[in-house]
Amino acid sequence: MTLIAPLITGFLREHMPRQRGYSTHSCETYAHGFRLLLAFAAKRTGTQPSQLHIEQLDAALILDFLVHLEGERGNGAASRNARLAAIKSFMRYVEYRVPSALEQIGQIRAIPTKRHDQKLVRHLEMEEVRAILNAPDLATRLGVRDRAMLHLCFAAGLRVSELVGAMLENLSLQGPPSILVRGKGRKERCLPLWKETAADLRAWLTVRGDVRAPELFVNAEGKPMTRAGFEYVLDKHARTAAATCASLRGRTVSPHLLRHSCAVIMLRATHDIRKVALWLGHADIRTTEIYLRMDTSEKLEALEAVLPPELRRGRFKPPDALIASLLDDASGAGMRRTASASR
Repeated sequence: MTLIAPLITGFLREHMPRQRGYSTHSCETYAHGFRLLLAFAAKRTGTQPSQLHIEQLDAALILDFLVHLEGERGNGAASRNARLAAIKSFMRYVEYRVPSALEQIGQIRAIPTKRHDQKLVRHLEMEEVRAILNAPDLATRLGVRDRAMLHLCFAAGLRVSELVGAMLENLSLQGPPSILVRGKGRKERCLPLWKETAADLRAWLTVRGDVRAPELFVNAEGKPMTRAGFEYVLDKHARTAAATCASLRGRTVSPHLLRHSCAVIMLRATHDIRKVALWLGHADIRTTEIYLRMDTSEKLEALEAVLPPELRRGRFKPPDALIASLLDDASGAGMRRTASASR
């Protein structure tokens, strides 16, 4: 029997960050998933999490855990698949350290991902974005900061981790304004900025003050802005904007919704999915294709470019008199129902 605690610790603290080069955010996401798994396994087996053995995490328990995620925690299939991917990655790490568990690990790695509906992503129209950007009170220091954060998040199509992780030294406002962003997979990209965005950033730098944090955006205490902090700021100003923009009422506005909105607006302007992929920092252009499915302008252009086929028109004639009378009776009943409803 092999305790799981040393294996989990080595995977999260040594293998992922040092050997594989995973970011802190990725390690935290994996750690959260394992907290859920170990809590579930401890309750199921009656064993303290620190005393669990790797042999107790068999395929049957993992399958029950996945059902628990969807049924009791309300997670969708995508979240379920992400947790499963983390477990499989950990099991690949374990198989070289606990050869006796190879059969068990093989069964877990054979668990399939779950197919799910891929719905169209939601986005904001320019009028809605403008209402949110105009919500902060520019007469206050925090209002100036909020406007700059919101404007940069939308204009650059940033992930929230990229926004709060943006460094002051990577912002250039001399000459053509630009910002250097480090995205997923430690990939860097340099993005030019609108002059309006640069103006909001200059206003923020004027009142930012002498704080020691190297990050571009800080909270009221001078510490780096957090994901939760920005989400709170965005939600607050989205609620304010809803007072003047009716289409925002009752909607949940997330940081990723601003990123989607930037992508859709850019696609409509450029009609080039490759430029959108480069702007968003997508490693695979297939990820960017979701915006083609939601943007109707591309489909309308394709529809208008093709002439519809000229078809011969006719009227259906039933081959039998009885069928014809039944069709006439059915159409007559429908007409009588319509007339009765109109009265």
